[in-house]
Amino acid sequence: MRLDDLDPSKNVRDQGRGGGRGFGGGGGLGMLLSFLPMLLGRKLGCGTILLIGGAALAFMYFSGGGLQLADSTGAGGFQSESSGANVACDTQEERFACQVLASTEQTWAKLFEQRGERYRPTTLTFYEQSGQSGCGAAQAAMGPFYCPADQGVYLDTSFFNEMATRLGAKGDFAQAYVIAHEVGHHIQNLTGVADQVSKAQRTASKAEGNALQVRMELQADCYAGVWAAQNADRMEAGDVEEGLDAAHAIGDDTLMRGAGQRPVESMFTHGSSEQRMAWLRKGLETGDPASCDTFARGAV
Repeated sequence: MRLDDLDPSKNVRDQGRGGGRGFGGGGGLGMLLSFLPMLLGRKLGCGTILLIGGAALAFMYFSGGGLQLADSTGAGGFQSESSGANVACDTQEERFACQVLASTEQTWAKLFEQRGERYRPTTLTFYEQSGQSGCGAAQAAMGPFYCPADQGVYLDTSFFNEMATRLGAKGDFAQAYVIAHEVGHHIQNLTGVADQVSKAQRTASKAEGNALQVRMELQADCYAGVWAAQNADRMEAGDVEEGLDAAHAIGDDTLMRGAGQRPVESMFTHGSSEQRMAWLRKGLETGDPASCDTFARGAV
């Protein structure tokens, strides 16, 4: 994807290494290989799988990683600011992420303006291994996430290497899809969808809450596709395939199988590989946010 001519977004921060409380060193997936298998649930349906050995990639995803919406009930009051000598957008991976963010700001500002509304951009915060968000501690093993409490996206760019080496999701557009998906959660927050779903999940069963979360994640996938479609002139050969490959790699059923588990739909929190690919493709084909109503009867 061609973004070299774009100035990086100014809505970025860099917490650097160990910017918050947490598990500390180790980073990535390896830090959690010793945990026994178990499955837990959360209010927003973001399950947690901790598995031994090769199944650790599933932990990266179900503990909140692999594109998700964080619970907003964590420690609040955090101010996302650069600390000391940490400078955002100063590495190749960070600069690309900052340019993607700038592109999403332009795109969603235009789409909101068409509705007679003003777009309020999210803030992208980088951290290394551990950091702190308005939703609590951030860990590299969590993967990228969006925090509704401070309307921020949090990212340890080492996740991109994990995607490429462990999940087989390579390419710059795969990375752009990750960021655009998290911005999609910001759109849900601005439009009130996130709040409506959160309220519904408080009285729902675990399976019902998970099903609502799946619709949230699929809508964010569709919004990522809308962003890409609105920037079709910047797309390069192979970009669509990279995005679809990434969507497939982080489907719940694919990750469960990769962890040696039988896929159980009631435990899905992000959607199957086919669902994620289908909704990303829908956004790509329509370029219209109105086409992303995953909450409509029969949509999922």
